[in-house]
Amino acid sequence: MKENPAKKRDIRPFIYGGLASITAEFGTFPIDTTKTRLQIQGQKIDQTFAKLRYNGMTDAFIKITKEEGLKALYSGIWPAVLRQALYGTIKFGTYYSLKSFANDYGLLINPKTGSERIWSNILCAASAGAISSAIANPTDVLKVRMQVHGKGNQQKSLWSCFHEIYKYEGIHGLWRGVGPTAQRAIAIASVELPVYDFCKSQLMCYFGDHVANHFVSSSIASLGSAIASTPIDVIRTRLMNQRRITVVNGMATATTQKIYTGSLDCVVQTVRNEGILALYKGFIPTWVRMGPWNIIFFITYEQLKKY
Repeated sequence: MKENPAKKRDIRPFIYGGLASITAEFGTFPIDTTKTRLQIQGQKIDQTFAKLRYNGMTDAFIKITKEEGLKALYSGIWPAVLRQALYGTIKFGTYYSLKSFANDYGLLINPKTGSERIWSNILCAASAGAISSAIANPTDVLKVRMQVHGKGNQQKSLWSCFHEIYKYEGIHGLWRGVGPTAQRAIAIASVELPVYDFCKSQLMCYFGDHVANHFVSSSIASLGSAIASTPIDVIRTRLMNQRRITVVNGMATATTQKIYTGSLDCVVQTVRNEGILALYKGFIPTWVRMGPWNIIFFITYEQLKKY
């Protein structure tokens, strides 16, 4: 039978992935802001430790709301939405396209068991995560910088934040932290997507292809991805928040020495100065966010597939 060429040109997974990612981002972004604030506190800067401003996720949420207003919880939402429009579209579209490609060449399904090969799923997911995160990295840098600024005198617009990075750090500044960002994306995708697909297939006999199945499967997937990705996320956030800017007599210059020279140096300094558990700063908000994020995403994605 001649293969339908339209199958090769199916762009619906890309569209559904982008729309579902944007929907999930709006619903969970305040949790991401508290996570980012928790991850950057306690760093050793200029031989002194930054003051611990927040005592946990709930305390951070309350203080940000009280001191800066509810709007501060959505600082950086537009680069985050732009990121998901790129990252989510490319990641999920590429993943399901690669699975379709692998299936066409007999690499996806194990002929003995009739189930999908785990290694094939993981390879497709890791590739999709790496490609999408590298392309969308500048929007991630903008999001982190705006979340840290929050609301008030230091609050910056999307354009002014982009202009500041480009002016003082160059185009390289927009790809700051791209290494750990790609590593994080690979870790998340390699756990999240295969686990979701596996759980969904195993629960078909109990729930069928319905919302209950999507809810349970995405909840399980989110826990695994949070455990795998949080240490990388801490390093990524700290590298992205580095600046080469100092202010002298009201004039900004680009002479400040960086805190970390790279991912490995950031890991070493963080563990040495703050302990091994510092790599899991923000784990609770990460997990709390990943759960609802994945639930909203996969339910939205599955519903879009049906309609």
